[in-house]
Amino acid sequence: MSDSPFDAIMVVSFGGPEGPDDVMPFLENVLRGKNVPQSRMLEVAEHYNHFGGVSPINQQNRDLIAALEQELADHQIELPVYWGNRNWHPSIPDALQQMQRDGIGNALAFFTSAYSCYSGCRQYRENIMAAQASLEDAPQVHKLRMFFNHPSYIAASADRVGEALLQIPEQRRSATRFVFTAHSIPMTMAEGCSYTTQLEEASRLVMEQIGDQSWQLVYQSRSGPASQPWLEPDVCDYLETIQQEQEIEDVVIMPIGFVSDHMEVLFDLDTEAKEVCDRNGINMVRAKTVGIHPEFIRMIRQLILERTEGKLREAIGAMPPNHDVCPVDCCLPGKRPSGSRPSAASPAN
Repeated sequence: MSDSPFDAIMVVSFGGPEGPDDVMPFLENVLRGKNVPQSRMLEVAEHYNHFGGVSPINQQNRDLIAALEQELADHQIELPVYWGNRNWHPSIPDALQQMQRDGIGNALAFFTSAYSCYSGCRQYRENIMAAQASLEDAPQVHKLRMFFNHPSYIAASADRVGEALLQIPEQRRSATRFVFTAHSIPMTMAEGCSYTTQLEEASRLVMEQIGDQSWQLVYQSRSGPASQPWLEPDVCDYLETIQQEQEIEDVVIMPIGFVSDHMEVLFDLDTEAKEVCDRNGINMVRAKTVGIHPEFIRMIRQLILERTEGKLREAIGAMPPNHDVCPVDCCLPGKRPSGSRPSAASPAN
């Protein structure tokens, strides 16, 4: 590692409140510059208050960092790990300032998002560039590629789905419906990136390892006005529809679009989707996200070695490994109308 041009790795994520007093300041950070009614902000705040004002995302990122540090140490990779959030402490500017104090000059960045879209990629790059602009001689930061089709990510995701399937009585497993969910985004944003294509591919690759059974990619956590088209179908609408069309006893829901069990997984799936299933007599089992699955942590190390040592860029399926350096027109935000409603998180988690 002594010849590596990189001297640190930064984990970049969304952030979340860690107590009741944090909720409104956090949401104000998320919504800064957006024309959002106070009533909508209070509606989202109630999601957090339902869980004591604490989003699990920060602790899950601490767990991720601890697992990554151990993985790097076990393989004699001497890279310190830093952490910066878009919307809460520790912030991206905080992380860059600490890196600068520590003499870091050239860092890699791991975004907690497997898929290409504005919120999950370009906006983080913009956040980093804005933080760099506020510092003299700021550390350089180079993002690791999106990993939706990395074999270790698919293996970790398939393992989580397999664990969920085992919770269904054996005689009913062959008839189980598999539902993959991801954060919905505006259609104008989706048209400027590969988000849906990558999600479909990841879901297909996971199901190749599970078996030849029925599955569907759906979306959750829509937060835009009714006048603005967003990706559909919504997970709750889909669950209502399939029970009307055919009798479904069991569903496994896998939040393939998220890497940790944060607020939108807990509220939108474990609370709202579960209520729909209970009302319709469907046994719902929610698969865990990859979290700190050993294969997922191993994948992060492999992504680092691609850049530090030129290791093979692994990918499976029909699509090649994603690019390391984003094109100028990659993941454009699309046109966002005034009055857009906020989400409690983003596809970046």
